[in-house]
Amino acid sequence: MPATAEAVRAFRERLGLPGLVDVHTHFMPERVLAKVWDYFDAFGPPGSVEWPITYRHEEEQRVALLRQFGVRAFTSMLYPHKPAMAAWLNSWAADFAARTPDCLHTATFFPEDGAEAYVRQAVEAGARVFKAHLQVGGYDPNDDRLDPVWGLLAEAGIPTVIHCGSGPVPAKHTGPEPVARLLARHPRLPLIVAHMGMPEYADFLDLADRYPAVRLDTTMAFTDFSERFRGFPQTELGRLADLGDRILLGTDFPNIPYPYEHQLEALERLGLGDDWLRAVCHDNGVRLFRLV
Repeated sequence: MPATAEAVRAFRERLGLPGLVDVHTHFMPERVLAKVWDYFDAFGPPGSVEWPITYRHEEEQRVALLRQFGVRAFTSMLYPHKPAMAAWLNSWAADFAARTPDCLHTATFFPEDGAEAYVRQAVEAGARVFKAHLQVGGYDPNDDRLDPVWGLLAEAGIPTVIHCGSGPVPAKHTGPEPVARLLARHPRLPLIVAHMGMPEYADFLDLADRYPAVRLDTTMAFTDFSERFRGFPQTELGRLADLGDRILLGTDFPNIPYPYEHQLEALERLGLGDDWLRAVCHDNGVRLFRLV
């Protein structure tokens, strides 16, 4: 991907950035990732939306590509879709982080007996970010079995990237209401709303206004692909600028239907200025994860 590497390098050099911090990239056991790719291959009714995986490569090559792009820190977003899966995924992710020093040690959970114990174990093992996927997992974040988990993460100050918006397809527990109820109980919980809360952008910006620990990631937002379905409302651009210190670069690499640099181009064409871009693409992530 030399053209992409050159385009990303040109973006970084123009802004004077030493690298990028991407809080939303996916690494997971190969057979699990294959199932994810199968889902995207079959996405949408026949003849409608196509979701080609641009970076359908072996793990080693995917890591190498992020390094070529100048991504200095990234994540291994992984998530269970059923009970008795999260602890195994966490074991895999701990091993991946140990052999991939530029990956932020990532972990996950599911509403089940024992969740608090394996989340605590992951925290003690050095997990720096968690992933919750309300759409795929099909669970309510307010499930009683998760209450001690959220309390633990709030106390530890460890962020959770949470897919809670109703895009690309809604589920029973997606949308702003379940997250609003969660934050009412745990107001210091450092959530990172994935995909800017797409398509309920304004509602999740409201939650960020209300709760200072809430952040949003840019994953797939503002891109040509996403704008075709429900574009980000132009009336909310001023709020993006105002929350510039709490918006983080996310891309969904490798599961994106376009080249990596398109996410950066989509952010740049918002016209919010170079300082905003520097914060979103690097400085905010460095501060949040205390990167040296």
